[in-house]
Order: sequence, then structure tokens, then C-alpha cells
Amino acid sequence: MSDDGLVELVLRSTRVITPAGTRAASVAVSAGRITAVLAHDAEVPAGARLEDFGDDVLLPGLVDTHVHVNDPGRTEWEGFWTATRAAAAGGITTLVDMPLNSLPPTTTVDHLRTKQDVARTKAHIDIGFWGGALPDNVKDLRPLHDAGVFGFKAFLSPSGVDEFPELDQEQLARSLAEIAGFGGLLIVHAEDPHHLAAAPQKSGRKYADFLASRPRDAEDTAIANVIAQAGRLDARVHVLHLSSSDALPLIAAAKREGVRVTAETCPHYLTLTAEEVPDGASEFKCCPPIREAANQDLLWQALADGTIDCVVTDHSPSTADLKTDDFATAWGGISGLQLSLSAVWTEARKRGHTLEDVVRWMSSGTAELVGLDDRKGAIEAGRDADFAVLAPDETFTVDPAALQHRNRVTAYAGRTLYGVVRSTWLRGERVVSEGEFTEPTGQLLSRRR
Repeated sequence: MSDDGLVELVLRSTRVITPAGTRAASVAVSAGRITAVLAHDAEVPAGARLEDFGDDVLLPGLVDTHVHVNDPGRTEWEGFWTATRAAAAGGITTLVDMPLNSLPPTTTVDHLRTKQDVARTKAHIDIGFWGGALPDNVKDLRPLHDAGVFGFKAFLSPSGVDEFPELDQEQLARSLAEIAGFGGLLIVHAEDPHHLAAAPQKSGRKYADFLASRPRDAEDTAIANVIAQAGRLDARVHVLHLSSSDALPLIAAAKREGVRVTAETCPHYLTLTAEEVPDGASEFKCCPPIREAANQDLLWQALADGTIDCVVTDHSPSTADLKTDDFATAWGGISGLQLSLSAVWTEARKRGHTLEDVVRWMSSGTAELVGLDDRKGAIEAGRDADFAVLAPDETFTVDPAALQHRNRVTAYAGRTLYGVVRSTWLRGERVVSEGEFTEPTGQLLSRRR
């Protein structure tokens, strides 16, 4: 609340998504926080500004906990300025940056400080940071935790960049034991290197060949190993970018048995299918890969029943020259920050899901994952006044030239999507409206102590 206790701003809509459901409401804001959710026709306090959005939906700003910003060191791939503009344009008000693809990677406190110094003046939205778990940095994990990272990322197969090597099973156990000792979270790129090595490896333009090179059993085996380690150590683990529906029974069973495991999937696994990927179109390449339509149906079912906890972008951009037409050598990663809400909503509405479901998967669930659910992820008193204003029934056709990403390579080019983001608000201030941005006002976030 402001020093004098006065409401400064009231946001009004006939459709406000709150934890109790969607209702016509007026949301009172003071000093960047929500102070009350009131009746739609509540009187606007003297001196307060009213923003009436009519029938457009007011939803909590999205929280994207899986973003590769690549800054510093590979800023020609992305960068905090462009990444946070793209996120804001898509209704995202908080992101958590991955520790790799930047130089240096976020694997020591000094490296974290370097990244924070770069991000501080470029952030159009709020930014948190993951640390990295490498074979040789167990000693750095607790200091990073104490410095405020939200958890630690590990790869179980090669990451694609030399400065971020994977963990073998013994190294995984050692890092996970250390992280469990101070109550931290390990997030895991779960593909088993032995299954990958045994899979057929063919170069060329055929997507079917690339798909065969990243089989489902690589994911399934790695996830089973992570679950076993987590159960043994009573550690908290999170499965990143799940694409194999075959692993869903493993995760569901582990949750029933009390293993502290959560899982995410991504818009591209929920909206794109292997059957529609053109040969040579490496803008669709990611690891693990986009799989078949029948697999996608089971991912949606797992979101509905809670086996999968949340949806994040895994925004992993590169320069256009790295997206060659050879699937074996092209960079693996999909750029999706600006389009994630619309892409997921387009498919969700077709499958009978609601915007409340989308908010649960992309805002409240992700805020809870990283312990920001006292500040982010819901429209209720006490939370940050972070909002997206969405016209859910309006459509647009994706034009790469209109994207804010530094490199406008997208798997969604030419697609018609539902859900136009009218404006995005951070702590009660409009940061983007109809493509017009304010100066950066984002803050750097630390894990709640």
C-alpha cells in the first residue's frame, strides 16, 4: 500500500481471473501491489485512475520459469533487452533465466553477479535466475542457493555447449545429495546418453530421421533414474520439457508414492506435431523433439489430471545461420516467448479447456514451482500488480517480422492463433500496449529465504 494508504489505480473488467474463478471485478492497486479485488461496480476512490477493459480478460501476468536469454556472451542469439520485450508482448511478467548458453554460465556466485549486472538495466519484466549443477561445482551449490538462485539445472546428456557438461549417475547423486541437504530444487534435462548413443544417427533434411535419433526411451529411462535418486534422498526434483508420454505413468506413480517430483511441458509439444513438420524445417528442431499427435493427446490428458504441473516456453533461440536444413547439425531450440500464451490458448480452447486452466499451468503453477506464489501468479490482495489483458476470441496470423525476439525464426510462422494480448502490466505500470513499450522497470528476483 502507498504511504498514505490510498488506492492509486483501479483495473476493471467483466472477466477477471481470480483464484476463486472468473468474475466481473475491479482490482485496486497501490504501490505496485493488489490491495483488493472488489465488485465490478465498486466506487473508484478519489484520486485513483480507472482503467476499464470492458470484456477483455484480466489475468495474472504469466511466470515463465524456463527461458534461455543467452546474455552475456551470446547476445547475438538473444539478450535481456529483446527477451524481456518479447515476453512482455506475450503477457509474461516474470521469467527465470537458465544458467547455460551465457558466457560465463551461472555456476558460481561470481558468474551470477556478472549476469545480474548485465540484466539490471535491460529488464522490461522481472527476472530470476537458475544456477547450474556441473560435475565439478558441488562446492558452489550452497553459495549459489544462499545468493538467491531458484534452483539448479543439470543435464544427463550433452547440453550442446562445451562449458556446461552433463552429469553421470554418480555425479547426479552427489549433486542431488548436496542440494537436498539445504532444501534446494534440482531441475533436470532428462535424456539418457546411452539410449541416445544407441539410436540411429542420420544427417539430412528428414524430420523422421531426427525424431528416431531422440527416442522416447531416452527420456523414460532418464526420468526413472531421477525419480529413483529423488526417492532415495527425499530430494525435490523437477523434470524439464517433458515430451514423451510414455514417461507419464512413471511420474504419476512417483507422485502417489510421495516422491517430490514435478514436471513441465512446453507449448510446442502441445501445439505442434511430428506429422506436420516439413523436411528441412529446423525451426521445429528441439531436444527432446516434437513427437506424434497421439503422444500430444496424452500430454494434454496429463495436464488435465495434474501429472504435468505446468507449461513453460523453453525459449531457446539462436542466430538464423545455425538453423540449417540438416536436422543433425542445426541448433536445437524453439523461440516461443511472445507467442506462448496465444499458442497454448488456441489449442486449449479447441480441447475444451478454459483460460483458468491456462493461468493455472502458466502462471500460478510456475510461480509455485519457484516459490514466488506469495508475490506472483494470481489476482488477489497482497500479490504484485502484474497483469495481462487478453482478447481471447480475437485472432492474429503470426508474422515473424512482428516478433520482438532478436532472431525472428519461429515454428509458428503463418499460423492463425487465438488470443491477442492488448497490454501487459508490471506492478501496476503498463509496460507494453498495442506494441508500444515503456522504458525497462523490471526487477531482479531472488529465491524467498
